[in-house]
Amino acid sequence: MSKVILVTGPARSGKSEWAETLAMRSPKAVVYLATATRDPNDREWQQRIQKHQERRPQDWITLEVSQELSATIADAKPNTCLLVDSLGTWVTNFLEQDENTWKDTLQELLDTVELVAADLIFVAEETGWGVVPAYPIGRTFRDRLGALVRQLSILCQEVYLVTGGHVLNLSLLGSPLPKT
Repeated sequence: MSKVILVTGPARSGKSEWAETLAMRSPKAVVYLATATRDPNDREWQQRIQKHQERRPQDWITLEVSQELSATIADAKPNTCLLVDSLGTWVTNFLEQDENTWKDTLQELLDTVELVAADLIFVAEETGWGVVPAYPIGRTFRDRLGALVRQLSILCQEVYLVTGGHVLNLSLLGSPLPKT
């Protein structure tokens, strides 16, 4: 039986570090699935990626999966723990999809999560706590990521909120909303 965990929170809250801590506790081999697309012209982005890389144990395998997340998860072996960092950058990679195509992409991921034998730890940003974005693409991103997090959380055995450098286990503190 696979275990599915979601770690969510605002930017710079410590959610990636908490997800990495959970992965280190796993007795399984850890495979880090990086969803970011590298941009050698964006020095600050490269520094963020490098910081994440330096923090990870050397024995972890890292795969860059900017779009092929569902297929990579589907191919995972039962003796692995996949750490997906992050769903926000993964959603960004599909912002140009029309709404119907996005719904298919989202459903493929959710269906794959339900069938996989490997353990999964997802990192997701919370973006809906602030001002409504002024631009349509910003609203699309916020809405898609929010819907993904809500639907994925239903499939998770554990859901954590990391904010202000503190971890809250929402699975123990709250109740999930009904499936919509």
